[in-house]
Amino acid sequence: MINVSKIKKGIVLDHIEQGNGYRVFKDLRLDELDAVVVLLQNINSTSLGRKDLIKIETDYRVDFTALGLIAPHTTVNIIENGERIKKVRLELPEKVMGIMQCGNPRCVSNQEKVENIEFTLHNAETKEYRCEYCDGLTKFRD
Repeated sequence: MINVSKIKKGIVLDHIEQGNGYRVFKDLRLDELDAVVVLLQNINSTSLGRKDLIKIETDYRVDFTALGLIAPHTTVNIIENGERIKKVRLELPEKVMGIMQCGNPRCVSNQEKVENIEFTLHNAETKEYRCEYCDGLTKFRD
């Protein structure tokens, strides 16, 4: 068994769906950090069976909206002095701005330079969001 020590200060992203840890690692650009980052995959979990986990030992600011889109149901643990001081369980965000692009090729946001398009969660089960411009439904990505 591999033993990874506790971190003194930073963030632990726990309960990442099995096989999704590397995608979270890439999407958050954790390889660009000048800090200790540990990605653990296929860890035994009582609630999930198997899970992935990421430890980041630095003052990293997590974009909860982006992380909620990438990996809903992830638990974010904020660590200081080796102890967890805050725990946040992520869900799909109700509103998303500046992260997604409309999937409708005829939407004005795809024809003109439109920034900060707002999308509203339409269906949590299918992870579909409604575009503020054309009312078209778009998934973040699969």
